[in-house]
Amino acid sequence: MPLIFNVGFADGVSYDSGMGDIDICAGAAGEGDMFASAVGSPLVLVVDDYDDSREMFMEALSFSGFRVAQAATGREALAQAFSLLPDLILMDLSLPELSGIEATRCLKDDPRTRRIPIVALTGHGVGRHSKEAKAAGCESFLTKPCLPDALVGEIRRVLETQK
Repeated sequence: MPLIFNVGFADGVSYDSGMGDIDICAGAAGEGDMFASAVGSPLVLVVDDYDDSREMFMEALSFSGFRVAQAATGREALAQAFSLLPDLILMDLSLPELSGIEATRCLKDDPRTRRIPIVALTGHGVGRHSKEAKAAGCESFLTKPCLPDALVGEIRRVLETQK
């Protein structure tokens, strides 16, 4: 079950998108839309299949004042993106079920999500992966391991350029 953590609240709030299995490039905006715009700080969807990495990124972002949601697979990323409409998506490129590149293409092809900036993350070297990420529609590219300060700085930079 995906979780959303709200900065400023003592407990995380559990949210189930209720979308179950979805078509690879389809989704319906749901009740989560109101949540994404209800609180002032930007909402970042963190997509990574490694629990430790996802938790580290979420902690760094929460500590820096962002609201965060999570997904562990490409399909979960699509469901969360369509239901929450986050301000930015941090997308690992190597994901089960649906790669980060394929998920990015689906999000950029949909009018509801095409304007959401996506920062690609990978443990693989630059080169081919960065070119694929850019071609799919990613605004930026980071390699893992990524220091929390560099991650937060890049997310802030990308969000500023979107204003």
